[in-house]
Amino acid sequence: MNYLAHIYLSFGDDQLAIGNFIADSIRGNKFRKYPDRVQEGILLHRAIDTFTDAHPTPRLSSKRLHKRYSHYSRVIVDIYYDHFLAREWERYSDIPLADFAAHFYDLLDENFDWLPTHVQRLYPYMVSDNWLVSYASTEGIGRVLQGMNRRTRNKSGMDRAIEDLEWHYEAFRDEFHSFFEELIIFSRQKIDTF
Repeated sequence: MNYLAHIYLSFGDDQLAIGNFIADSIRGNKFRKYPDRVQEGILLHRAIDTFTDAHPTPRLSSKRLHKRYSHYSRVIVDIYYDHFLAREWERYSDIPLADFAAHFYDLLDENFDWLPTHVQRLYPYMVSDNWLVSYASTEGIGRVLQGMNRRTRNKSGMDRAIEDLEWHYEAFRDEFHSFFEELIIFSRQKIDTF
């Protein structure tokens, strides 16, 4: 899953959300230097990734892309799934997406000093381009995919993946919703173990 899903799957717990968001920047057991609830957010993120990687539905979505994008297909599916979460946000939350995003940006700002350097660098871009809200449009997802392609020095071809999203939109959408319902249950159960 990508940024929006990880933040959402913290279910309104601010410290859990920060950990869930920064987890990709924290290697090994370096998470232990953070407050307990942030540590749990990092562990939650890792559990969500493991669950997602092993689940047949994201694998099915990824398989549809594999011929064109090889190992990048999993990353693309994560981005697509954030698109569907943002696009149909009200299906999962009573809080408007713009308000949810603004609260999270404020939360990062309030805790900026101890965020990992990588997160500190991306934060201004995330806020100025309002990434979390922009995911709701195909144009916003197109920009994300273009940026990801640049990060691979144009080797991945991910900038073309917007075409695949449009070609198979309903299939990806249905796969996302089917999977996300299970992921919500899994995430809540995981949080209950902390």
